[in-house]
Amino acid sequence: MKNILVPVGSSSNALSNLQYAVDFADAFGAKLYVVQVYNVYTKAGTMLKVDDIIERESKAYLSNLVSQLDTKNVEVVIKTFKGKLIDTLELACKVGDIDLIIVEPRTTSISDEVYLGKTSGKIIKQTQIPALIVPEGYTFKPLSNVLFAVKSAIIKKEDVLNPLKSVKEQFKSAVNLLLVKTPFYGEGDFVVNEELSALVDSTSETVNATTYQGVLEHFQANQPDMLCVVRRKRGFFVKAWEKNIILKKEFYSSIPVLVLSGLK
Repeated sequence: MKNILVPVGSSSNALSNLQYAVDFADAFGAKLYVVQVYNVYTKAGTMLKVDDIIERESKAYLSNLVSQLDTKNVEVVIKTFKGKLIDTLELACKVGDIDLIIVEPRTTSISDEVYLGKTSGKIIKQTQIPALIVPEGYTFKPLSNVLFAVKSAIIKKEDVLNPLKSVKEQFKSAVNLLLVKTPFYGEGDFVVNEELSALVDSTSETVNATTYQGVLEHFQANQPDMLCVVRRKRGFFVKAWEKNIILKKEFYSSIPVLVLSGLK
């Protein structure tokens, strides 16, 4: 893992999330890109040029945040971009050869009932970039135990497991695979191929209505430091995928959640 990107909003947790990102990047010897994406909507007939003002204020805001961090040995690069959030982030990740996005659940100060806010939800649901959701105020610690929950172990995409492999290699993590049989179960879903088999240390099966319910059932027994799930429209978040905002009553995690791109 060489390049990590952190999109920054205006939440009161931004500094804490950035410090976690620095500590995480330091463990891998990775470069950290701290970015803010903005868009400008001008009223018809106005002549005011606001692009330069917003860009200058955005850079100043990011610089102020970074100045408060213990950056350790991490190279931190500040970038601001104008454009639509998802398209701009995907392009930036492609150009920067980004391996992982680290996001906070809520990039703006919104209701405590919300787990994933609109912006974070868009990043998680509408991109195929591996992402790590870090709980608010969470302090970095080695990831010694990972619970990897899937409803299907079929892997068709190349390199999709790379972020999890990097975590396991760096922290010598124990990876516990939880196969959740849901109503969407299909033949071959629980066949674990050689690549995945070599990655996991233990495998268990359960029957639940959703993958999340399977996680809740096995969470205490596994006591993971990180939860790993797969991004797919009928996957981990089920109906929650139908909108960007996810409420805590629909899903909540007190530990970091690694979201891989779809396996198929």
